[in-house]
Amino acid sequence: MAKFIYRMQNVLDIKLRLETQAKTEYAEKNAILYEEEEKMRELLVRMRQYENQAKLSAQGTVNIQEIKRCNEAAQIMKEYIRQQAIQIRIAQKNVDQARIHLNEAMKDRKIHEKLKEKAFDDFKVELNAQEMKEIDEVVSFSYNDNNKETGE
Repeated sequence: MAKFIYRMQNVLDIKLRLETQAKTEYAEKNAILYEEEEKMRELLVRMRQYENQAKLSAQGTVNIQEIKRCNEAAQIMKEYIRQQAIQIRIAQKNVDQARIHLNEAMKDRKIHEKLKEKAFDDFKVELNAQEMKEIDEVVSFSYNDNNKETGE
């Protein structure tokens, strides 16, 4: 039996590697986004702590210096939060771009896999046709051989 050899296998292999690279890049960008979101959560917690500390300092014996320090720290945290929000948007855009790139790589791979399947199906049809032709030749030869022996 003949062996199927896909002549575009090297292209398919390249598409598989490109898809793997795109998956890796997507995972890295997603991890960066997660880290940026985690930083944001930490900043929000710190800001709330400063705000709570300022409220506590306003109760009982009022310590104006402490209240002022906590309010200033909370304002600084708000600025850090605004900056972190920008970093999160950038990281989200990078994730979106990586996702688009990954989807394109997956489409390309699937197209080439379908082409390989089609080529294999064509190969099977051609192989089957060749086998049928050989069977017909054997039957025809046997029939002609039998007719010669019987003298017809």
